[in-house]
Amino acid sequence: MKQIAPIEAVVFDLLTALLDSWSLWNRAAGSDVDGLRWRRAYLELTYGCGAYRPYEDLVSEAAAKVGIAASAAAALTHEWTTLQPWPEAKDVLGDLLLRGIRLGVVTNCSTRLGQRAADQVGVSFSVVVTSEDAGFYKPRPEPYRAALDKLGTDPARTLFVAGSPADIPGAAGVGMPVFWHNRAGLPFVADTARPLLIADTLDPLREFLQ
Repeated sequence: MKQIAPIEAVVFDLLTALLDSWSLWNRAAGSDVDGLRWRRAYLELTYGCGAYRPYEDLVSEAAAKVGIAASAAAALTHEWTTLQPWPEAKDVLGDLLLRGIRLGVVTNCSTRLGQRAADQVGVSFSVVVTSEDAGFYKPRPEPYRAALDKLGTDPARTLFVAGSPADIPGAAGVGMPVFWHNRAGLPFVADTARPLLIADTLDPLREFLQ
């Protein structure tokens, strides 16, 4: 494994690396199949929109694009506080905090929903950066840089835990080493950026950051 500088902080993707947002999208859509179609359409809009546009608008536009009822978008935000962390998340993050490692999140949503989602994890974050705060959606560099600026840490000493493949070149592009929490077992497509480690659970962070 590539040697990295001692890690002072860990920044997480929130809605995939720490929380099971997939289940919420599927429930709001009415089925796993429709939830996946809707989410893919949303990601296409997000990655292509440039400067920040309201998250709730993109969610609604994506639903209309794939023929999902408009009520699904309202259901998604209404049920936002039912988001659940992955089973090991709270214990793993608690261990990191005990070691003096600062924690942050960067998430592609509005400030209001981002803070509510962060509260669902059940630990204290030093920094919560949303795409609304940064003015752009990931994987643009601005959200990652905003987290680094608020933490006051060097990119090389700030590990990013990606929840989706797009976060890998996004975080690496600003100089952060990347751990990919690939819960869904997605294939890794070779790119200019490679994660230091890929796992389907957050548990390896305990040993990785010793």
